[in-house]
Amino acid sequence: MNNGMIPQSVIDEVLRRHDIAETVGKVVHLVKNGKYLKGLCPFHSERTPSFTVTPEKQIYHCYGCGKGGNVIKFVMDMESLSFPEAVKQLAEDIGLPVSWSASSNAEPTPQQQEKLRLVEAHEYTAKLYHYILRNTEPAKQAMDYLRTRGFTDNLIEEFGLGYAPARWDTLTSALERKGYDAKEMETGGLLSRRQEGEGYVDRFRDRVMFPIQDGNGHTIAFAGRLMTSGQPKYLNSPESPLFNKSRTLYRLHEAKPAIRRTRQAVLFEGYVDVIKAWSAGVHNGVATMGTALTAEHAAVLKRFADEIVLCYDGDDAGQAAAHKSIPLLEGAGFHVRVSVLPNRMDPDEYITANGPASFVRECIEGAVSAIKFQLIYLRKAHILLEEDGRIRYLRDAVKLVARQESPTERELLLKELSQEFGVSIDTLKQETVEVRQREKLGSARDIPSGSWNNEWNEKRSSSRHPTLAPANVQAERQLLAWMLLDADTAGIVQERLGDDFHVEDHAALAAYLYAYYAQGNDPDVGRFISTLQDDRLESLASAVALDNTPFDERVLEDCLRTIGRASLSREIERKKEQMQQAERSGDPIKAAQILTEIIALDKRRKQQ
Repeated sequence: MNNGMIPQSVIDEVLRRHDIAETVGKVVHLVKNGKYLKGLCPFHSERTPSFTVTPEKQIYHCYGCGKGGNVIKFVMDMESLSFPEAVKQLAEDIGLPVSWSASSNAEPTPQQQEKLRLVEAHEYTAKLYHYILRNTEPAKQAMDYLRTRGFTDNLIEEFGLGYAPARWDTLTSALERKGYDAKEMETGGLLSRRQEGEGYVDRFRDRVMFPIQDGNGHTIAFAGRLMTSGQPKYLNSPESPLFNKSRTLYRLHEAKPAIRRTRQAVLFEGYVDVIKAWSAGVHNGVATMGTALTAEHAAVLKRFADEIVLCYDGDDAGQAAAHKSIPLLEGAGFHVRVSVLPNRMDPDEYITANGPASFVRECIEGAVSAIKFQLIYLRKAHILLEEDGRIRYLRDAVKLVARQESPTERELLLKELSQEFGVSIDTLKQETVEVRQREKLGSARDIPSGSWNNEWNEKRSSSRHPTLAPANVQAERQLLAWMLLDADTAGIVQERLGDDFHVEDHAALAAYLYAYYAQGNDPDVGRFISTLQDDRLESLASAVALDNTPFDERVLEDCLRTIGRASLSREIERKKEQMQQAERSGDPIKAAQILTEIIALDKRRKQQ
């Protein structure tokens, strides 16, 4: 229950002022379902919503991956923050003075110690590569390359760019001199094991280096770019205890102030595009880590932004990636616009050719709506010079238009199609109505747009019959659910059962509840969860708290008897093993004594 130097009053105020539904709703599209809110889980990929928020108890829980907790735990998981860091961030969001030390008096765990060492090693590596770029002769070619790409001294400094020499052991030797363990540095992605023989070598060699920071500005990974035509052009750090490609966005830490201010983020494909756009005045730009956009990326951005401008390359691959990203972003609740770059240019090329002002005006401010881009993209699949191609295009275009929620937007889009192709607006409207009826659009306004429609309404092909837990395990969970809501019930269970729970985590959660109420606290699920600071127990508490079975004294007694019988059964089995051991060792007197104990225990069990 150690919260370091954070006063409990601050934690209580953070929990009171931050509504769980509002906080989660910035990241997850939630739909009301009785007293619950449901949505697609931001922590794992799923097609059918299993993520549940309970405003009444100020908790969330995912039935798919098991994650759960209160608002502090949600921020911790979403942004990879420690408990003190999450409380500090939430406190600052509501203007609560931060006057405590974020450090904990408790010893850091081995995992935390490893992460701290890896962060230190990455920070050191970034400074080393930057120094080599700016001060050594072998880096002259890298500096010349950056100059030809339009990188000024200010940009090189601002983004901490560096150079990894062609030698195999530059970083390996430097880290060894600093006392870092080579095997641990391999785990962190800085070194690689030799393919032949023993030892380690630098992972990055002869590459311009781009440091990658986490949401707090700590260097956690690198991207290295070749200056020649070799492959791979970009080499990223591998997944590590610090670095998760599916959740990390390049330059997010520095872009957050601008994103928060404008509630808009510009999403690029590459590091160079972000840097050149920054030089053009676009300070709310971020990029994915050489991977496709994920639901986790969208969830991270949803905390800060309401609108996404997709500024991907103008070639076929870039436009296809933008088209694929639209439903994912719309499903996460974003308003999406798309930059349409001419002549298959990428953002870097456009800025070089046309200048910063044109880029901001034409590509960012002039980005088209998602539906406009989808209609433009759709044209590539049809031959519009042929009548058959025009008919097929119109049918597909009407389907896209029909799925728009706004009647006004549908009307304007249909007018444009009518004028361009010389088709009656009434005909297009009729087809739109038929599509909406066929796809059951508009009858359930709470169903989100985009790819969510099919996913939300998807029927499971076969019924699932989850394996029921043993009766005593179900009884333990029922007791815990009532204990979370009532201190008197917890007192009865403590007196009658104590720590005699069959499931270890149930016993641990009960012990925390006993201590929580012993301190004079009132029942409050969200507040209680904040005292746990254990992922497994937080998930268990949030799952147990979803039980809404009304309290019944007779059922309470049944649960206690069921658990008691199970405990006696375990003791009987243990005694039987002892009796068999006594018989095998030739001690019939001891075996007879144990049998007498077994008979007495069995009698007690039958009386339960």
